[in-house]
Amino acid sequence: MEITFLYPKYLWAFLSIPLLIVLHFFTLRHIKGEAIKFANFSALSRITKAPIVTKNILVLLIRILVLSSMILAVAGTVYNYIGETSSFDFVLAIDTSSSMLANDFKPDRLTAAKNEAIEFINNLPKQSKVGIVSFAGTAFIELEPTTDHSLAKERINDLEILDVGGTDIGEAIVTSANLLKDSDNSKVVILLTDGQSNVGIDPENAIPYANSNQVSVYTIGIGTKEGGIIGNVTLPLKLDEDSLMTIANSTNAKYFRAENKNELNKAYKEISSYKNKKISINLSFYLIVSAIILSLLDWSLVNSRYLRIP
Repeated sequence: MEITFLYPKYLWAFLSIPLLIVLHFFTLRHIKGEAIKFANFSALSRITKAPIVTKNILVLLIRILVLSSMILAVAGTVYNYIGETSSFDFVLAIDTSSSMLANDFKPDRLTAAKNEAIEFINNLPKQSKVGIVSFAGTAFIELEPTTDHSLAKERINDLEILDVGGTDIGEAIVTSANLLKDSDNSKVVILLTDGQSNVGIDPENAIPYANSNQVSVYTIGIGTKEGGIIGNVTLPLKLDEDSLMTIANSTNAKYFRAENKNELNKAYKEISSYKNKKISINLSFYLIVSAIILSLLDWSLVNSRYLRIP
């Protein structure tokens, strides 16, 4: 369970609460002076059967709650917790940079990744939607989320190495999250790569966007420690595991290391077995309603029981 804020910069407005307190007591002092002109202040307290200052403390507390509720609403307060679900929509984001042709997976990393992704789709419930994103130096939407699993498998099978140099993991996350943002089901991105982000959007800057859309990003690092060969060139593995772990952990997901086909298969199977998801509730509406109710209570008290004597 945790509380997060979509617009934390507005929390600075809490610094206005001391000003509200000072203004309240300044006004109370002025009212007390006016009341003394009218009658004995102690007698007024006896007549109302309660200390006037105590009454006004209650009014002050209500006003502090009103202001606090409005600030929290504007800041976009979100309550997050882990709950169970049975419906998932997926986007498979697959690295198609040139290094995915390395032969430490047979016949190469990309073919192995495509085969396991297709097997993953074979085991999905029919109602689960699947989208496909390929990425290298930029991200491309190969297929928007659909329940047509046959089409999804065709698009994966058709994936080829992109001519755009580099690896933009950040854009892959943002593009994948965009495809899922309107889904009513649990939203999962499975991002597979053999490299590190070296162009475009910093992956850590993409994490808040995924979280704001309640998207979990599972990451899979593919490749052996020894690396592989492309043509006659030995290509060392440049996998940024720390970044992939940060992405997964920050979005309530998990990072998997796959050095062979068996580990890759296990990673996809484990992801498909999960039933828990991060559920987020935006509290802004409820906070605004609370502020309105408290404001009406304040108005009622000030104009009835705590009516100011002129």
